[in-house]
Amino acid sequence: MSLKKPLKSPVFFGVLLFVAAHIVMLFLVSSMNPFLEEQNIYVPPQPPEVITLWPGEVTLPSGEVYQVSPYSSLGPIIIYFVVVVAVLSLVLSVIPLGALKFILRLVFALLFAWGGFIGTVFYLPYPLAIIIGLGLGAIWVFMPMVWLHNLVLILALTSLAAVFGRFITPWTAMFVVLGLALYDFIAVRYGFMLWMADKLARSDALPAVIIPKDIHGWGLNLKRNGVTDLLEPKPGDRQYSILGGGDIAFPCLLTASVYFAQGLTPALVIAAFGLLGLMGAYAIQAFVVKGRAVPAIPPIAAFCIVGLLVAL
Repeated sequence: MSLKKPLKSPVFFGVLLFVAAHIVMLFLVSSMNPFLEEQNIYVPPQPPEVITLWPGEVTLPSGEVYQVSPYSSLGPIIIYFVVVVAVLSLVLSVIPLGALKFILRLVFALLFAWGGFIGTVFYLPYPLAIIIGLGLGAIWVFMPMVWLHNLVLILALTSLAAVFGRFITPWTAMFVVLGLALYDFIAVRYGFMLWMADKLARSDALPAVIIPKDIHGWGLNLKRNGVTDLLEPKPGDRQYSILGGGDIAFPCLLTASVYFAQGLTPALVIAAFGLLGLMGAYAIQAFVVKGRAVPAIPPIAAFCIVGLLVAL
């Protein structure tokens, strides 16, 4: 997360988009189980509240033996993330910028199309949801305006959080967030995160919410103009701030997991504590590091673990 300087507008829009993402995600999770039942689609239930590193059988306190799947286990989730980061780093380092633009834009278009489909299929007929999803992905490819980029990215992130939150327990999700908080701190501290953000921005496929300094920036075409001042050494000279996709996706994942395990009220508690964590990150950036880049997930994770203890 990188702000131009401690202005009200970037902070306001960052908080607003964080809240909007949680609202969208809660709408999705509240519709998921009724949709699955109505369509006669069987999806394995969320596993019991146990933390397992690897898939296999676990014996619950009741004596029941439960088979934990790979997608519900902490170890494979962390390994998947490490592999993705390693592969992405290699790709950004080796592949020429022209080829990189084509590959990443294709990947992002598919992700945004999937997010558009998941975000509408619970409320609209299948054919219409497919058309909307493909349409959003195609529009982003040809006209990636900042406002559209933010919209489809939030829709994709909340769809991912809603779907995967259905399969993992709250404490497993919390340990995922804590692991990512450690990664986020190290990556920002040693410049890796900003290097990766700059490379992705130059490829016109930035997995982050872009917050312009002024209102005209919302209409910027990323394909034609790009966002190239993310590494500007003086925070006051940057024209844009960014809020990383992970800063939104993983708090939403935890909130979705709590929703499926405990219901709406505990999920709202988690969302509120996550918001306090984000505001804490902005406060650190404004008053401690004076506008320099701040890893947002560590303070979010710290507040979320308190919220999880309160909620559960």
